[in-house]
Amino acid sequence: MSDATTADQDTGIELEYQLDAPPQKVWRAISMPEFRQNWLPGEDLADPQAESVTPGEEVRYRMRESTPPFLESLVTFRIAANGGGGTSLRIIHRLTDARRDHAARAANGNGLPLMRAA
Repeated sequence: MSDATTADQDTGIELEYQLDAPPQKVWRAISMPEFRQNWLPGEDLADPQAESVTPGEEVRYRMRESTPPFLESLVTFRIAANGGGGTSLRIIHRLTDARRDHAARAANGNGLPLMRAA
């Protein structure tokens, strides 16, 4: 396994891995609950059922943090065969909870001063 790409964004993170396993094996690991439970426990999920599934290509789960404020996010797993007989696995994790938009702001008003024209 190699970490090919990592990209941070305001609301999430995207990772891409090149795996030696064939796509069918990776698909079973991310889509079948009995295998997924080994690395993504059901208690970390907001719903144990997948949010959406495109068989053999993409599966999406809703997750919920285990500590307050219990924000929810969406994690998408996309797989594709790579040229070496293995699998390209892309993990896209986005914070979707509307409460994140109401972040606390500093009370001291450390913004830029505005001057009025006379």
